[in-house]
This record gives sequence, C-alpha cells and structure tokens, in this order.
Amino acid sequence: QVQLVESGGGLVQPGGSLRLSCAASGMVFSVWSVGWYRQAEGKEREFVASISQRGITKVTESVKGRFTVSRDNAASTAYLQLNSLKADDTAVYYCNQGRFSAVENEYYAGVIWGRGTQVTVSS
Repeated sequence: QVQLVESGGGLVQPGGSLRLSCAASGMVFSVWSVGWYRQAEGKEREFVASISQRGITKVTESVKGRFTVSRDNAASTAYLQLNSLKADDTAVYYCNQGRFSAVENEYYAGVIWGRGTQVTVSS
C-alpha cells in the first residue's frame, strides 16, 4: 500500500522555523517526484514546492528564499524546511507523489497524498 505520512508541524512564533518530513512507504521512492502543498482555512490548496527524482527543485514565489525542499532517497523521505515563518504561512501542509517536467519546469500532482500536518504561526 502506497502511503505518505507528513510530520513536523506545530505552533511557532513569527520568524521561527520548522522542518516538515514526508515519509513514503509502499513505493520505489527514488523514481518519484515529491510535491508540497498547503491549504489555509477557507482557501484552496496551493503548490508550495517540489523536488524531482533527480533533485531539481521548484519553489513558489511567495516562499522563495524562506522555504527549502530536499530529499533523502535512502530514507524514503522528503523534507520541507520552513524559515522566517509568517502568519500567512499558517496552513495544513501536504506532500504528494507526482512527476516533474524539467522542460516545462512544472510539477504535476499525482493521486497519492498524505493526510497533512498543521503549521500555525502565531505570537
């Protein structure tokens, strides 16, 4: 059974940092790209970042310079480092198994999603 499990969320003050993890099982992790999305209350789910099977990364403009995506294929885990957090970053963060087109510089979400981890930025 293919599964993605996010962890690492929590309550953090503005300016703080968190490291989110996405642990994969039931798949050959190294051949898949991984995407990170977030959904704030009352808003649609939005793309945050992705990392291809070859390590090519893409980060949405609003978090560029603050968020970093990485992966450890040996551990079948992807990471999203969140720095300089703002209140607007408050959301449930999800990871996704998908594919990345280097030619189009575009991440295409697949059907496998984790259940999400809550990130709350508040003083």
